[in-house]
Amino acid sequence: MEDFPFLSVLTLAPLVGALVVVFLPRSQPELAKRVALVWSVAVLVLSIFMWVAFQAGGDRLQFRESYSWIPRWGVNFTFAADGIALVMLMLIAILVPLVILASWHDADKSKRSVPVYFALLLLLECTMIGVFAAADVFLFYVFFEVMLVPMYFLIGSYGGHQRQYAAVKFFLYSLVGGLFMLAAVIGLWVVGGKTFDWQTLLQTLPQMDISTGTERWLFLGFFIAFAIKAPFFPFHTWLPDAGGAAPAGAAALLVGVMDKVGTFGILRYCLPLFPEASRWFAPWALALGVIGIIYAALLAVGQNDLKRLVSYTSIAHFGFIGVGIFAFTTQAGTGAVLYMLNHGLATGMLFLVVGMFVARRNSALISDFGGAGKMVPVLAGILFFAGLASLALPGTAPFISEFLVLIGTYTVNKPVAIIATAGIILAAAYVLWMVQRTTQGTLNPALTEVEGMRHDMNLREKVVVAPLIALILVLGFYPKPVTDVINPAVKATMENVGKSDPAPTVGHLPEAAK
Repeated sequence: MEDFPFLSVLTLAPLVGALVVVFLPRSQPELAKRVALVWSVAVLVLSIFMWVAFQAGGDRLQFRESYSWIPRWGVNFTFAADGIALVMLMLIAILVPLVILASWHDADKSKRSVPVYFALLLLLECTMIGVFAAADVFLFYVFFEVMLVPMYFLIGSYGGHQRQYAAVKFFLYSLVGGLFMLAAVIGLWVVGGKTFDWQTLLQTLPQMDISTGTERWLFLGFFIAFAIKAPFFPFHTWLPDAGGAAPAGAAALLVGVMDKVGTFGILRYCLPLFPEASRWFAPWALALGVIGIIYAALLAVGQNDLKRLVSYTSIAHFGFIGVGIFAFTTQAGTGAVLYMLNHGLATGMLFLVVGMFVARRNSALISDFGGAGKMVPVLAGILFFAGLASLALPGTAPFISEFLVLIGTYTVNKPVAIIATAGIILAAAYVLWMVQRTTQGTLNPALTEVEGMRHDMNLREKVVVAPLIALILVLGFYPKPVTDVINPAVKATMENVGKSDPAPTVGHLPEAAK
């Protein structure tokens, strides 16, 4: 099983599925939905086999494949996965079938082609898998840019209010970031011995006579692209617009997976390839992370649009991930990667549940709800659970992530950890305030006249949320299977940066206690 080309097959399978779905007759939308769902489930099954085949204590990069592409430039189709990439690939494989199921009727309301909508979801899955599986810097850049195309059309063609403005803004921000990365990729090729292979660069760059200034500029080129993609403050302004306009399923993938490309890129490229620059920029990155936590949380409190509110909460969560990465401890680093997974599950679920409310009310405005729990009590209860997971309630998976980030940061930078902890209080404020205004209190009389609000969750919707609830609870109490996969990759990354965990300090016992 170890010799099976998991990564290339996983990358190509959704692409083939997208081509099959897009050519199905427009007059048979149900067939397109079923084919897309079955295809995504097949990808999930293959991903589970890959997870089982991965050796947590084995080589750093596994399932390596390399096929010649542009020999003159040293560009290859090289795929490989470490523990960090493996976790993100599993997140994609889990979320896409649930998003397809949750989006079953999203495209029906538009005048656009239903098969194209589901083909775009599969194409997005292809590019997301490719960007996490790439072990060639140029190949990573190609997937990083191509990934924008299906999401642009999902927002611009199938989104809601101001969808075209949001799609263009999303595309332009990401494109500008991609230009910074392209310049850095070319510079890395020149100074790195004219190769794009990640493993080769990791071995040869320390032996190269690269000036400090050059390394810092290369780091900055990659970091700006990743900071926009994540997004970190102050590069965040595209996300509330894109998340608010996108269909709920596409928004779940945008925030749950696509944005993780930014934090993954920092861990895979910025830290190992540019260790000195990473250490030099770390205080600035920590400052951006802390500002993002507080700033986005304060903005989330005042939102009246459910989807924009969830988007702002994600900006705050990415602040925690950034703090965990640049604290440079294995605890914080493991917490950051675990946060990437758990945020995808919790916030992805929150977006999908919000989408169920929006589909019923035909509005995302909180003021158009009020007391909705009296009409759809089960759906209101699921929204409450998703909100509690988002604010990292103990017993849910995000709590473990947040705890590891904060405790790992506190050992090396107490002020940052203390300020970041304030974000937990603000998270409780914006989540509980959202739930209170949406589902609790006096019933909004207008809801009784809305046909969609007379129906609670159906079987399809329950099937969508059940696996996410189960994963959030299981990983909340037993994250070991995931942390065992993550830890070796995080430790190797910290070694590349030249950082080690601080030695534990044990105070002297007073004489009376001896």
